[in-house]
Amino acid sequence: MRVAGIDCGTNSLRLLVADVDPAAGTLTDVDRRMEIVRLGQGVDATGRLAPAALARTLRALRSYAEIVTAAGASAVRMVATSATRDAANAADFVAGVREVLGVDPEVLSGDEEALLSFTGATTELAAGGPVAPPYLVADIGGGSTEFVLGDPPVVSGAVSVDIGCVRMTERHLRGDPPAPAEVAAARADIGAALDVAAAKIAAADARTLVGLAGSVTTVAALALGLDAYDAGRIHHARIGAGQVQEQTARLLAMPQAERARLGVMHPGRVDVIGGGALVLEAIMTRFGFTEVLASEHDILDGIAWSLVLGGSSARA
Repeated sequence: MRVAGIDCGTNSLRLLVADVDPAAGTLTDVDRRMEIVRLGQGVDATGRLAPAALARTLRALRSYAEIVTAAGASAVRMVATSATRDAANAADFVAGVREVLGVDPEVLSGDEEALLSFTGATTELAAGGPVAPPYLVADIGGGSTEFVLGDPPVVSGAVSVDIGCVRMTERHLRGDPPAPAEVAAARADIGAALDVAAAKIAAADARTLVGLAGSVTTVAALALGLDAYDAGRIHHARIGAGQVQEQTARLLAMPQAERARLGVMHPGRVDVIGGGALVLEAIMTRFGFTEVLASEHDILDGIAWSLVLGGSSARA
């Protein structure tokens, strides 16, 4: 079954068109794309989606709608996450998406987002991957980070906390590069959120930390010493805690112009990667993980699976 999933987060808009075969347990990419639209720009401070950010997002969505139609996807599902949960004018976003795509976006709760990410990240691991369950899946987004603990198909706990690369940058990391006091404030904010997460999930039960989204994969690419972003090399790479600490310190010490020259760096992550790396480093330290398994399969893959195995959908 050919399906299309679209994920609209605080920082990025992503598309996956895939052929899914539940009998074989396989998901094969037909087209996978990502654009940095920064829908959540300023939402933490204003509580509203900025008109320019909304326009950028809908413009990118129009090109995705053309791809979905040309690919012949039989079903499409679009989900929206942290920024639209927080925005007072989310109805403007919903109306715009309906006009462009022909379906309403589903504004997910943090728990719903977490469960889709878990499905996307662990389905192939459960089929005989390189690491042992239970897994703690950490999806570090722009506005929030979702944690899910489980041994597929059983999920034993999930929580979403408001720490992400865009939110931490806008709140604290304003210098170029950020001052030590700004970094310390971000660490304190992240630590308080992780205390909340620790009270809701038994992270110590996990044998493997699986890290999702662009902050994790970019740090992994840097730790691997890649000259250019290579999803095949990054997917399921094991990155040690010391390597994460080293790259976090390196990124936070760099001015943005220097970060932009890194071959693995997407232009849309240049200003916020320090905040995302801080979140990853803090997760590993707080919960005692010696390594993180970087995954290129995430909520997009979970959306695609949901269209075949059950979940909300709409005909394209």
